[in-house]
Amino acid sequence: MKYGIAIFPSKNIQDIVNSYRKRYDPHYALIPPHITLKEAFEATDEEIELYVEELKKVAIETEPFDYEIHKVSSFTPVTNTIYLKVEPSEEMYNLNERLHSGALPSEQEFSFVPHLTLAQKLAYEEYSDVYGSLSMHNFDLKDTVHRFQLLYQLENGSWSVFETFRLGEG
Repeated sequence: MKYGIAIFPSKNIQDIVNSYRKRYDPHYALIPPHITLKEAFEATDEEIELYVEELKKVAIETEPFDYEIHKVSSFTPVTNTIYLKVEPSEEMYNLNERLHSGALPSEQEFSFVPHLTLAQKLAYEEYSDVYGSLSMHNFDLKDTVHRFQLLYQLENGSWSVFETFRLGEG
């Protein structure tokens, strides 16, 4: 089965992100707005039991932390994906690193760029218009991470929470 690990932001931030995603993101119905901590990976039932134990340890050893979002960015020219850029924080990078070590799968196809996707798979002309418009907005969003989720993918491509891990709690 395919799994992934993500942070779901507060409802306020999800509402802001969804106001764009419902129009510009074909994956809108498949998963709520999220910050991907660990890209999708395959695991058997036996492996996932081991990973869950490791994730519990990581969560207990990680204190809740804050993050901020101030602007829009893009993955162009690789893809026409537009996103809210999560400002770099040592805590988030440390958590990402921990989720790629120990008993957990360590493969990473892409460098870790914490973000919340607003739009993807746009034609170039639409991408240019949407990016130009969104880049004029000033976002001043702050949130606190209290938990992360282990997700699994259903046959229809949507993602569901397998387990939630609260930070700093035994």
